[in-house]
Amino acid sequence: MANTKFCQGISDISDSYTGFIIDTWGVLHDSEKVFDGAIECLKELKNRKKFVLLMSNSELRASQMAEYLKKMGMPDGLYSEILTSGELLAQGLETQKDGVFEGLGKSCYLIGGERTQTFLKDIGIELVNSLEDATFVLISGWDTLEKEPASYEDTLREIVRRRLKTLCIHPDSRALLGKNYKTGTTLISRRIQELGGVVHMIGKPYKPIYHHCIHILHRNDIYPGQTVMIGDTMAHDITGASLVNMDTCLVRSGMHAPIFKNASTPADVNKSLNMLITQFNNIRPTYLVDKLKWGKALPDRKHRKRAG
Repeated sequence: MANTKFCQGISDISDSYTGFIIDTWGVLHDSEKVFDGAIECLKELKNRKKFVLLMSNSELRASQMAEYLKKMGMPDGLYSEILTSGELLAQGLETQKDGVFEGLGKSCYLIGGERTQTFLKDIGIELVNSLEDATFVLISGWDTLEKEPASYEDTLREIVRRRLKTLCIHPDSRALLGKNYKTGTTLISRRIQELGGVVHMIGKPYKPIYHHCIHILHRNDIYPGQTVMIGDTMAHDITGASLVNMDTCLVRSGMHAPIFKNASTPADVNKSLNMLITQFNNIRPTYLVDKLKWGKALPDRKHRKRAG
């Protein structure tokens, strides 16, 4: 497998791709403000007529995410489209035409909390208290579960017995709360699978959201081989894009910043990166960049005179 190329900025790879899928939290912003250099980078990509798709594991719809980014200082018009796991779920439940959403019905038994309840009600889904009345089950990682995973055992067995189609949105396998990782929805989903049921995962790094990305790209005459995924997590961004054969660029100042904290030389960075890669089934990012910034200026090819 080829080594990861270290880049000074996105300008190093901009000529190689037409489509750019960019993670939001940790790459574009820190939930309070847009990072320095990110706006300039998006402006440069826009000037070069690149297709920029922002992607996030958020319950916000695309329009809500646009407003959220604007409040943090993101100007309008610097990206092409937004895709969130919330937008994917909402569209899927509203139309129920494609893939895992086909024929789900409108009655949901929810393993989740208030945020997800509000989300489902806003898109016309009825919440039911009995599996007997449900047409599908949703397990939501947008909420912190109030009960221990083991307490759901009887419910999970009944879900499998009734063969209810089950979705899990944003499984929380690596969500840090205080000093502890919360793993409730992941454990519940795995238990259903152990009992013989099927759980369809919605959100990064799972295929449904990346396949939806590909549909969006195809509508704009762009293919996965012309696209790069830029993200700060190996688990969500790099792994997910690699599974659909997209090139990837890891931003080292995000989720994995502590791993690179004491890496002062290229050799140190490479050593830290290799340690990280071994933790994720030896999936290797195509590129590594410090943060989302443009980097070196590119020559103005449009106005450059031809050699005599």
